[in-house]
Amino acid sequence: MSKPAAFAIAAHPDDIELMMAGTLSLLGEAGYALHVMNISNGSCGSLTEDAERTAVRRTAEAKASADMLGARFHQPLTNDIEIFYEDSLLRKLSAVVRKVAPRILLLQSPQDYMEDHMNACRLAVTAAFTRGMPNYRTDPAVAPVDSDVTVYHALPWGLRGPLGERIVATQYVDIESALARKREALACHTSQKEWLDQTQGLDSYLDTMEAMSREVGEMSGKFEVAEGWRRHLHLGFCGPDDDPLTDALGDRVINLREGE
Repeated sequence: MSKPAAFAIAAHPDDIELMMAGTLSLLGEAGYALHVMNISNGSCGSLTEDAERTAVRRTAEAKASADMLGARFHQPLTNDIEIFYEDSLLRKLSAVVRKVAPRILLLQSPQDYMEDHMNACRLAVTAAFTRGMPNYRTDPAVAPVDSDVTVYHALPWGLRGPLGERIVATQYVDIESALARKREALACHTSQKEWLDQTQGLDSYLDTMEAMSREVGEMSGKFEVAEGWRRHLHLGFCGPDDDPLTDALGDRVINLREGE
């Protein structure tokens, strides 16, 4: 019997490593087949190289990170700042989602400081929603899949939405045992470290990620280091009580939903 799949989809190379890689790594330990995809190729992430060279470099870094995590890498579909909620991109992403048929889908926050991030989230949610629709044509054509998928949204980078509102998770995953792997995966993105150092003043890319993971741990009220998640409404995706993340990770997950 094949392993269930956990699929992390985000906008840019390094987005997964910043906010999702600890949880993804733990799901691999729990027996899930891991898949990762950046919808864009990172083409705008340089002040010194042209878009083509930047995309090649950043895609190679993302592939190295996926290899380190033991995840299958799916090629990007477009350039930075060209992630729009539109027909042709949705059909391409939907084809990938059908091929993977994930049981767990890890996505970015619907509320985020960057439009690419929010559009990536919207596209992936719809791609999952159309996975079983025979009359929805993907590009390339892939047969619909009759399987449940539970969608989880990560916290945004900075832990705030586009208007500065604080985004709070309803589930927290203890990633202390996976923190070293998360740092190692993020360290593959050397070009992004250079970009953020130059444009946002993040002198220590890895330490900034770890500090945010520790802040999320404090938010949990239980863990030292954590990643936060919000489960998407089940309608059209899975059963009302489905929570394969908690089923897989057990006491490494704390649920703070009302009534739990």
